[in-house]
Amino acid sequence: MAQDVLCEVSNCTYWGSGNKCKADAIYVVSHKGEEASNSEETDCKTFKPQH
Repeated sequence: MAQDVLCEVSNCTYWGSGNKCKADAIYVVSHKGEEASNSEETDCKTFKPQH
């Protein structure tokens, strides 16, 4: 299991210093059902904008 999850989306609630994701869990989905051919076919559903 990954020890560090990196994220460059600085306006996310879970974004932390050093581009570290501070979320307890990460939820990633594919645009095409259960499989993806590349990262462009995926989205992070954990994203929550900062207020």
